[in-house]
Amino acid sequence: MKLSNKIGIIVDSLRLPLREGLKTAKELGADGVQIYAVDGEMAPENLTSAARKDLKDYISSLGLEISALCGDLGGHGFQDQEMNPQKIEKSKRILDLAVELGTNIVTTHIGIIPEDPATHVYESMQKACEELGVYAKSLNAYFAIETGPETSLRLKAFLDTLSTNGVSVNFDPANMVMVTGDDPVEGVKLLKDYIVHTHVKDGVRYKPVDPRDVYGALGYGGGVDHEQIAKMVTEGEYFRELPLGEGRVDFPSYFAALQEIGYQGYLTIEREVGTNPLHDIREAISFIRTFK
Repeated sequence: MKLSNKIGIIVDSLRLPLREGLKTAKELGADGVQIYAVDGEMAPENLTSAARKDLKDYISSLGLEISALCGDLGGHGFQDQEMNPQKIEKSKRILDLAVELGTNIVTTHIGIIPEDPATHVYESMQKACEELGVYAKSLNAYFAIETGPETSLRLKAFLDTLSTNGVSVNFDPANMVMVTGDDPVEGVKLLKDYIVHTHVKDGVRYKPVDPRDVYGALGYGGGVDHEQIAKMVTEGEYFRELPLGEGRVDFPSYFAALQEIGYQGYLTIEREVGTNPLHDIREAISFIRTFK
């Protein structure tokens, strides 16, 4: 197996100021970067046209691309019908920003998809994703749902109800291994028509966990909280994120499955925990290169 996919880094994983992080990503050997674009200097409302052009030019001057923006708005995703209008509007502005910066992918969490399609929560999520998907499609772009909160089978059934593939998938194998116990290889095959971006991450599950205790749900916990998730991942009662090759993701089979479905997009490294992200990400790049 010879991987030809480009390697990306979530620049926020480096825990450096943005421009320093971009420069470091290049020095580490990345082809591209994924950037959070929800609040602070990268929020769409805080970036003027001039600032957008300046950032795009700077990234280009480093010889990097943007693999995707992260537009995860936290909370309960799109489960809460009352919150959805403002979240949908913000998501659209993040997508506009992505296109302007030269990528057509925004990754996000939409909340845990309920098992029962005949619920108000399912209907709220479906309606929001339909609107977002149509908007993304009009720009030849994608909102990519990150795998993990539910099985790939349930995610595919949900995506199949939408009228476009404007809402697609950001495939994260470690989330499946750690939270749902789903098989990433089978997940790739099942979701093959929807995968537009991937995260490369590893982990292990020690005992079963209710996904709602990780990601929250409307009427159950406070919703997606990255600090809380990082705490769970670090404490390791239920699962733990580990450096690439040290967890339970079967990377030879996973990469082979991505090749089998003809996936040509980015393999973007995410490291949410650990005391030395620079070292871990450098090692992750070396690990992926052993498959090239």
